[in-house]
Amino acid sequence: MRTFTLTVMGSTDLHGNLFNWDYYLDREFDDFAHNDVGLAKISTLVNDVRSSVGRHRTLLLDAGDTIQGTPLAYYYAKVEPITRGAHVHPMAAAMNAIGYTAAVLGNHEFNYGLPVLRTFERQLEFPLLAANAVDVTTGLPAFQPYVVKTVWRTGGPPLRVGILGLTNPGIAVWDRAHVDGVLTFPGLVEQALHWVPEIRRKSDLVVVVAHSGADLSSSLGDQVPFPENCAELVAETVPGIDAILVGHAHVEIPSRFVTNKVTGRPVLLTEPLFSGKRLSLMEFDLRHDGRWELQASRSSVLSSATVQEDPRIVRLLRHDHEKVVSYVNARVGTCSAAMSASRARFEDTPALRFINHVQALELAKSTSLPVLSLCAPFNRAAAIPAGDVSIRDVAGLYIFDNTLVGVRLTGGQLRDFLEESARYFRQVPPGGPFTAASVSADVPDYNFDIAYGLTAPLTYDIDIARPAGSRITGLRFGGEPVADSAEFAVAVNNYRQAGGGDFPHVASAPVLHNQQQEIRQLLIDWVKAVGVLDPAGFTGTDWRLVADGRPVVVSTNE
Repeated sequence: MRTFTLTVMGSTDLHGNLFNWDYYLDREFDDFAHNDVGLAKISTLVNDVRSSVGRHRTLLLDAGDTIQGTPLAYYYAKVEPITRGAHVHPMAAAMNAIGYTAAVLGNHEFNYGLPVLRTFERQLEFPLLAANAVDVTTGLPAFQPYVVKTVWRTGGPPLRVGILGLTNPGIAVWDRAHVDGVLTFPGLVEQALHWVPEIRRKSDLVVVVAHSGADLSSSLGDQVPFPENCAELVAETVPGIDAILVGHAHVEIPSRFVTNKVTGRPVLLTEPLFSGKRLSLMEFDLRHDGRWELQASRSSVLSSATVQEDPRIVRLLRHDHEKVVSYVNARVGTCSAAMSASRARFEDTPALRFINHVQALELAKSTSLPVLSLCAPFNRAAAIPAGDVSIRDVAGLYIFDNTLVGVRLTGGQLRDFLEESARYFRQVPPGGPFTAASVSADVPDYNFDIAYGLTAPLTYDIDIARPAGSRITGLRFGGEPVADSAEFAVAVNNYRQAGGGDFPHVASAPVLHNQQQEIRQLLIDWVKAVGVLDPAGFTGTDWRLVADGRPVVVSTNE
């Protein structure tokens, strides 16, 4: 009888973080918890594990969302795109150098279109998996569904490890413009039920890599018939899985066991914190007595803040990084006074009015309807300083690679939309005191859209003393109450128009404008054209936070 312990390491949601660097602040990354980020740090953790247990006893996996999320990712997709020449994407170059075994597609892999994704795939020296990204024409997986890796040096017979990749069905909604009519994305449970038996027959150990959060939830409503987050459901439902590396949800799960309802066997789940802040470490104790059988498993997470960047990765990709630093620090204009988004969740600010103004100006070129605009406070840390303004200053206000879409909404639909947005807040007693923690519900900042009128002021209150669904009061356009039958051209981003956040009406609304213009670039171009960004030109109070009709002032420690 022989025993062997296999160590499987996992990262996820790297989001274009190569080094421990904040391109928007032009300094080393830091957050309130003093985490570090980046593949160069992950590389050091991986090297330490391999040195400790023996490289031949390890595998290294990633659960997706790799090529979007930082100016570095944007630069090599849009400014100097990898599709134009032989330059290898720095994330691919780093992962190749580190020696990944396999990775799965995340939903953000599709943000820049299929040509960029396919180029990235070709540049990888390991398989990019997605069993449930299915070619519409053939009905077959458009990417490799799984891989079986053989671990030879076990001190006994070789150990075969099956790795199944599953991505997120929300891609069909969020990146409809890139995948509609080309790819479909069936549910994770359904595809795992199809593929795991085949993989199990070929493998001694089965690990699923799923770009889907552990806990059952979805922001997609009824737009797709499959849940967005369901890794735990996969573990419970599909027999034959030993462990799942979880991604997408941006939460840390050092270790969780789920009992499979068919076999009664425990399935190990783990999710490392995003951006390279953590590395998951799964250990599998196996015994060979005629065949390899799993005896025990466990997992933990390692923090990248405990190690230095791998100098080998730094040397390999320093030039790529420095090129992006130079790009984001290029001057585009000046700002007459500092402008911050720090309080944009709780009061009307020039920072978000600036975004909405530029979006509305662009949409006004395509319609004669009254023009409105909607945007969310994406980045609480965003601030444009007085004086010279760089690309990174403007880009910090809009950290997502969204494009501008204009849709037609009625006044009644607009009110429904704003009511959904107002779910960002908890219902609170009218007396206060009001703090960020007491008024904020468990809703991401990017799902709190704020409205603005270009051709006339759009004004309204959000009454957080009222229950969700009846909070929008005093909705007026040009000083007059908004009639349910009124029609508006409304600027939104492509994520929202595609159904992201499951807001009412917008996904089915007639499209008036869709020229694939990146909103961030529109902001940069506006500053370049005007030369001087003056926050005084964007002051005003279109919306207010109130409780029982009385204005609310929210205290924050940010």
